[in-house]
Parts: sequence; structure tokens; C-alpha cells
Amino acid sequence: MVTERTNIKSVAWLYEHLNTENIIILDASMPKATAISAEKPSLEKRIKGTRFFDIKTAFSDTSSAFPNTVPSAEKFTASAQKLGINSDSMIVVYDSQGIYSSARAWYLFKAMGHKNVVVLDGGLPAWESAGFPVTSSDEALHEQGNFQATYDASYFYNATDVLSKLQDTDTLILDARAQNRFDGSVEEPREGLRSGHIPSSRSMPFTSLLQDGILLPTSKLETIFNSKDTQNKALVFTCGSGVTACVLALAATELDLTNTRVYDGSWTEWGSKHELPIEKS
Repeated sequence: MVTERTNIKSVAWLYEHLNTENIIILDASMPKATAISAEKPSLEKRIKGTRFFDIKTAFSDTSSAFPNTVPSAEKFTASAQKLGINSDSMIVVYDSQGIYSSARAWYLFKAMGHKNVVVLDGGLPAWESAGFPVTSSDEALHEQGNFQATYDASYFYNATDVLSKLQDTDTLILDARAQNRFDGSVEEPREGLRSGHIPSSRSMPFTSLLQDGILLPTSKLETIFNSKDTQNKALVFTCGSGVTACVLALAATELDLTNTRVYDGSWTEWGSKHELPIEKS
């Protein structure tokens, strides 16, 4: 069990290191699933020096039928370089909701070969609650970066991969959506999707891993994961569109769980393909 968090940094730590030369701060804010708008979120409040990490367009495959899917290494490279990201940059990523879409940005960087990236625990709300300053100024100019992405496909599963694991007792699928969406007792926020969940999957709402937008202590995370019988199993994380599944991946990493993957299309894909089986609770 890890004793020190290596993928999470506190707002106090960031405040102390704001002027460190190689740190790049990214805001990966995006609307929640219940607000389907693809518009860029308001950045009226931001931490000084922040650059916007646009998950929905610059850092996703916009040609895909499903939202927020992983981009090519070439597109990721171009978008990251435009943000001034270098191979030796230390990246701190946050969002406006605590820990929500920031985990997706963290996970993408990991999958693309940039390992020196952390999530700001509690995000912008925790920063403001601590009394640290925010600005409304535009992004400062920065030079083109030199980071070159190398995509590691082992970070993700597609629908065919997930389908092949439904009868595998050594694999556990964990769903980060709200319990009522998992149960199928409410309509999906995206039009045209069936309600329910992937057969044999178990519910683990990403919000159950947080308190006030801050990741729970490791001991509490361990209790939650153990309650789902995750021991010695390969874990597949799914959600609505591959965003909050990465919160589960972040928590798993803090527990030293390494045999993990995110189902990239998640329920937006699975729920739209009627040939794929579903269950309701």
C-alpha cells in the first residue's frame, strides 16, 4: 500500500510552487453529463498562469461517433505543444468542480507517455476555499512545446474488449455513474441511450470516492475498493463518456492497483449499440 500520494497534489503545495520554472498548470474543466453543451466553460476564475486543456475538441477524437474519445498521438502532440508542454514539464491539472474532468486529462497524459502529471486535489473550489488568489486575465503567451506523445493502447478498452471479458471471473467492471443511472431507474442524459448497465459490472459512483471534491484518504479508498471484491482482479472502469471513469483510475493508482483500464466509449457507446447486452437493477 502506498503511503504518499504521487498523482495528487494539495492546493497548499501548488501555492508554494507557483513560480517553479517547469510547472505548467492546466484547467481541464468541462460541463457535467447533464449539460451536454460542447461550449468552452467559463474561465472567469482561474489560477495564475493557467492554460486551458480542452478535452472536448483539442484533446479528443472529434471524428468519433462518441464524445471525449482518445485522440491520435499526432493530434495529442500538436495540441500539447500548442499549450507549451515540454517533455520535462511537470503538469498540474485541475477543474472547476473539484475532481471531475481533471482526472481525464491526467489519464490521457499517462496514456500518451507523459508521466510527470498530477491532479490538484479539490481543484479550483479547494483553491478558493484556502483563500488563494484567482485571476480573470487571459492566458499568457508561451512558446511552442516539444513534447512528443507515444500512445500506449493498454490504458484503454473498446467495446469488443469489454464484451470479451463479461464472463471472465478474473476481470471486474466498475461503473462510475450515479447509482440511479447504473440501476436504469432514470433516463440517460444523452438522448437515444438505453438505461441500465453492462452485465456483471458493479456500481462505484465516482462521487463516493470524494468528499467536497477531494479524494478520500487512502484507507477509505481501500475499504470501498475491497467492498467490491477487487482483490487480485483486472479492473475495467466505465462511466458515461470515459471522463469520470478516470476518477476511479486515479483512486486505483493511489492504491497501487496496476492492472486497470478505462473503457473509452463507456455507456455512450454501449448504451447506443442495441446488439450489446444490458442489465437493470
